[in-house]
Amino acid sequence: MRFRPCIDIHNGKVKQIVGGSLRDVQDQAEENFVSGQDAAFYAELYKEKGLKRGHVILLNSGDSPYFPATKEQALLALKAYPGGLQIGGGVNPDNAQEYLQAGASHVIVTSYVFKDGKISWENLEKIEKAAGREHLVIDLSCRKKADAYYVMTDRWQKFTQVPVTLELMERLGSYCDEFLVHAVDVEGKASGIETELAALLGEFHMRPVTYAGGIGSQQDLDLLDKAGKGNLDFTIGSALDLFGGSIPFERLL
Repeated sequence: MRFRPCIDIHNGKVKQIVGGSLRDVQDQAEENFVSGQDAAFYAELYKEKGLKRGHVILLNSGDSPYFPATKEQALLALKAYPGGLQIGGGVNPDNAQEYLQAGASHVIVTSYVFKDGKISWENLEKIEKAAGREHLVIDLSCRKKADAYYVMTDRWQKFTQVPVTLELMERLGSYCDEFLVHAVDVEGKASGIETELAALLGEFHMRPVTYAGGIGSQQDLDLLDKAGKGNLDFTIGSALDLFGGSIPFERLL
């Protein structure tokens, strides 16, 4: 397993939030930590430590009054660490090249591809063409409903009708370079991982997969390694000491 760092930006500030609490109405979210440092500070730290393929996530919608400040922070991070960070949040064919030219190694997409509760293969082809397969990450962040995990869109607020399966990942894998998967129900809670989801993702070998959600201790990391059969990379936000948690950043290097 490899550690992938993160920079989550909400209302123009680097934050760690409870993922499932995010609401576009009044740009609300339950906050675990609000940093006094800007996004460039964390990008420079990750660059200094040689950590690549972390992700910057814009957590405001494009029509939010906070979006310009959030985007400004994201661009500062990309400028500070060109080629070292991926970026997601409202990515589409119209802005993908802007972010890549600003220094992103990859763009991360969910809602543009999963439209109206289902996959838009037409949109997927458009974003692949705009960004290039080698620069595209598909985000399959999901929540469990009944007996399956379903892809969530619009900043994890809307269920799609699309379950996360190996067959789906194999088909999508021909369009992208890797996958990012947040377990939304435990994201930001540091309360333990979704072992069933990790086991499913660990069976996939076609592309790199980064798991996020619920990691709060070394025991959780050991469990993720076991459940994912050593095949998953991971990212930690709220549990990391950089963001007010108890897991030492230096231990993950």
